[in-house]
Amino acid sequence: MARFLTVANAGFATAAMFFVLAAAFSTGSSRANLVAADDLPADQLQASIEIIQNVSSEGAGHQAAAKAVAELQQAGPEALMPLLDGMEKANPLALNWLRNAFETVAAKAEANDQLPLAKFRSFLDDRSHRATSRHLVFEWIRRADPEVAMSLVPTFLDDPSEELRREAVAQLVERADKAEGEAKKDLFKQALTGATDDDQVRKIVKGLEEFEVDVDLQSHYGFVTEWQLLGPFDNKDEGGFDVAYPPEDQVDLQASYEGQLDEVTWQQAETEDDYGLVDLNAEVAHHKGAIQYAFTEVESDTEQPVEFRLATPNAWKLWLNGELLFEREEYHRGTFFDQYRIPAKLKAGRNRILLKVCQNEQKDSWAQVWQYQFRVCDPNGMALSRPEK
Repeated sequence: MARFLTVANAGFATAAMFFVLAAAFSTGSSRANLVAADDLPADQLQASIEIIQNVSSEGAGHQAAAKAVAELQQAGPEALMPLLDGMEKANPLALNWLRNAFETVAAKAEANDQLPLAKFRSFLDDRSHRATSRHLVFEWIRRADPEVAMSLVPTFLDDPSEELRREAVAQLVERADKAEGEAKKDLFKQALTGATDDDQVRKIVKGLEEFEVDVDLQSHYGFVTEWQLLGPFDNKDEGGFDVAYPPEDQVDLQASYEGQLDEVTWQQAETEDDYGLVDLNAEVAHHKGAIQYAFTEVESDTEQPVEFRLATPNAWKLWLNGELLFEREEYHRGTFFDQYRIPAKLKAGRNRILLKVCQNEQKDSWAQVWQYQFRVCDPNGMALSRPEK
């Protein structure tokens, strides 16, 4: 069963990886035994990269990967582009190992004025490359030539990399803060077309208030605001999470079912909250030890990759067109914007989305929240349609 890895868990895994790396350096071969920079043949370079690519989050291959990183860190600037290529399909842990090696080699190359800036620029310009790798390259271009980097920033406004796009938005917001009148308004509106980070969007919205420009945040982010709700079903003692109530087998909006208290039917709900928040306590009354199902449909002109971005402090399961995508059995550990990012693929036509939101029986005041926020966007955080363009 697929379980979503939270940011906290990902951080723990990364910390563990660095611990293993440090241990390998302290207990392994001395630097005197490492291959010299000029003596690392291309086939050995590639072999070391492949060893790192094969590392797993469960621990398999970590010792060999640590040795490979140590070897790669002794390489010369000829290793930089192969390292970038190696990051393309690396898993998150392998990506960290490869980045560690890249940073070390790049720092040596910079000190000797040997950074391959022309190749870096070509890599950056190719938007098919991994977003994190392109942003890494941009940072090294900025270190080597800040003026060139600054001139590139405006081209990032529609970039698939969220980090690069943030650079362009920040530059426009800075210009808007210094401008006056229509020029100021136009710069804020231009910045909004590329903004997906909530802190930047809020700043832009505040700036546009001066010109009485209302921003439709629901559309900007792609929040789903219309739902069919069914429940409550029983979740006493948190026992309902793995119980397959009828909607999990088939969604029939005309059907009625035996619920936690009495017969339940699907009820339409539409949130007017700017951030698409659906408060289940307000929509279906305050229940504890309960489960609510939320159903909606999304139309797509074509088959396309998307991300479902969900925020909720409650336990949940998510289905797309009858297939369970992810689940998270955790209660009241906090919530934040874009808390969960679930990759998915929409089919052409109508897509059916079912969400199961579970409330437990905690009595703490902060554990009474029963809500969710859900949006559909492209893999880079942009709503599938942007009305302000």
